[in-house]
Amino acid sequence: MRGTLLLLAMQKKTMKNILFLIVSFCLFTFASCTKNTKDDSKEVAEDQNENKFENAALEDGSEFAVSAADAGMMEVELATLALSKASSTKVKEFAQTMLDDHTKANEELKALALKKNITLPTTLSDKHQKKYNEMSEKTGSDFDKEYCDLMVKDHKDVVDMFKKAGDNAKDPDLKAWASEKLPTLEHHLTMAERMKEGPGQ
Repeated sequence: MRGTLLLLAMQKKTMKNILFLIVSFCLFTFASCTKNTKDDSKEVAEDQNENKFENAALEDGSEFAVSAADAGMMEVELATLALSKASSTKVKEFAQTMLDDHTKANEELKALALKKNITLPTTLSDKHQKKYNEMSEKTGSDFDKEYCDLMVKDHKDVVDMFKKAGDNAKDPDLKAWASEKLPTLEHHLTMAERMKEGPGQ
């Protein structure tokens, strides 16, 4: 009888150890998966497109579309911020133009991406979110100056990106859209450079 009880006790202890190991493994696996999950919406979209497309034209086009969407969202978010925080009327007028033009372009890109089954980011990339957070802490003339500087830099980068896509994109629809938007972006750059020289009142 004592031997039976001892055997049962040992089996119970063994089961507890096995259960503990299983629970520990599950928790470790969950923690590892959580740690490796990408929060950057741009990177998530890029990964999904990479796994989705074998067609070289669409894979190439998706990279441009994702970058263009990220840049476009940034312009809209910053323009909205500028409308509430800028002290200069000229800066606010410029921001309204950015809001109108880039909102329209973003919607066009979404429709084109849907047609091509391209996944676009839904929120700002970590890089752009960080810059937005920095801008949101500035006010008045400090905000105006930083916004002007940023608009010149960002539009130089965007104009260069759209020029390359307009010249080299393999997907004809995305290539045509990039070429169509380029004059507007170049105009934005000219406006930003003039505004940087003197934001005015």
